[in-house]
Amino acid sequence: MATRGFTGRRPPDATRDRLPPGQYLTEDFPVLQLGPTPRIDLATWRFTLREGAKPLKSWDWPAFEALPRTRWTGDIHCVTKWSKFDTLWEGVSVDDLLADAGIAAPTEFLLAEGYDDYTTNVPVADLTGGKAMVATHYAGAPIPPDHGGPARLLVPHLYFWKSAKWLNGLRFTRKDEAGFWELLGYHMYGDPWLEQRFTGD
Repeated sequence: MATRGFTGRRPPDATRDRLPPGQYLTEDFPVLQLGPTPRIDLATWRFTLREGAKPLKSWDWPAFEALPRTRWTGDIHCVTKWSKFDTLWEGVSVDDLLADAGIAAPTEFLLAEGYDDYTTNVPVADLTGGKAMVATHYAGAPIPPDHGGPARLLVPHLYFWKSAKWLNGLRFTRKDEAGFWELLGYHMYGDPWLEQRFTGD
């Protein structure tokens, strides 16, 4: 007879349907990053939409803060296997950014770019239609620098490496270009429910 030591602990019924395969629930909010936390001055902060190298629209912090606000509550999932339930975020939806810029997305793909030179690719269809935002607040307060403040991308239906920290822009690309982790073997899409952690998953 197998014991739990062999079969592993099953998640409680209340959480089973919300935990993607291979994930565990945490009450903490782990901090994972490649290097030191960038120190970003709001007086010089800028967020820019680009098509390739061409700027399409740019906002300073006061202009960004004046855009319509969006709130979202739900679950997030990290590729390192932790999941956190009922997180609360506030920011500006990508739909509202495009509307304020007066443009439709010029391509089907983009790279999210951070102040730390981090990049990650996301299909435009996964950022529009109310699916994603540039978040400035978490749990009712400005996002702490260690968690990507003053602004980070939030794409909650994909693994959290797609929710780039310290975001300073979105760059539309003609094809699906790999970002930092994707170049190192992470999956190009990253659906937690399909366990798309690495190339070939």
